[in-house]
Amino acid sequence: MEKRPRHRPKRAYPDAKRQIFTSELRVCPHCGRELEIRRNWHVRKTIQTLNGPRFLAGRAKECTNAECAHRGKRYYASQVLLLSLPKSTYGLDVLAYIGWRHEHEHRQLVEIQRELNQRGVEVNERNVGKLYRQYLALLGATSEPILEKLDETIAEHGGLILGVDALQPEGHGNLLYVLYEVLSETVVSAIQLEPATEKDLREWLRTYQSYPALATLSDGEERVIAALRAIWPNAPHQRCQEHFLGNLAEDVLEHDTQLRKQLRENLGGLPKVADPADSTSFFEHSW
Repeated sequence: MEKRPRHRPKRAYPDAKRQIFTSELRVCPHCGRELEIRRNWHVRKTIQTLNGPRFLAGRAKECTNAECAHRGKRYYASQVLLLSLPKSTYGLDVLAYIGWRHEHEHRQLVEIQRELNQRGVEVNERNVGKLYRQYLALLGATSEPILEKLDETIAEHGGLILGVDALQPEGHGNLLYVLYEVLSETVVSAIQLEPATEKDLREWLRTYQSYPALATLSDGEERVIAALRAIWPNAPHQRCQEHFLGNLAEDVLEHDTQLRKQLRENLGGLPKVADPADSTSFFEHSW
């Protein structure tokens, strides 16, 4: 009997909260000309988080200056990396939850699976193990392919744009801090701390101090900003526009989700439009 390949279960989340991202960069790092937003999405996916499903979409920007040596270079929306790893359909908060419950509270993977299912996250025990290994890799030493990617980015752009963000999956002390590189759209490292101090963050970032930083990004957390400035004192710092705009748009997104749900319910009952090829023409009825 022929063995059939396994397939992922089809899951649909029509009420998923929508989050749309564009590249943080405003101008080309090489010529200074304002970047143009590309029409196509470079990433579109729905992920599961502890706070419900989210639909993520990212739109890149590119340099259109004919005189620029890097014309056509695409700069991606790296903010997506703060919510989910590439090619993953689970949020980083799910990884942090699995890691914390297993490492610090000694829960078995099957127990964690049941807890996640109770919280509305659809996952089996096998995938919980896979996500736990991703968590360990995220907190472990930077892999050789990532180091090579950072070196290639430095060779191309003359430096890195490094950002730090934190998420708090359980709403209490432990935070997962993520270091990412904007130009190459690369997650560099992560660390989970309870509680985090500026000294802890400096010690974590000091591993990457030898890399030249063109700029740094973060939210408004003072400890993170102080640590970034201590490690890369000559790099200009910018607060993440996505956090600021996200706070402004939070209420709008909630109403937008409700409106889309209402429209789907109202329009879902309309009869299907008939195919003209299957119906008798008006003139045939008339005669």
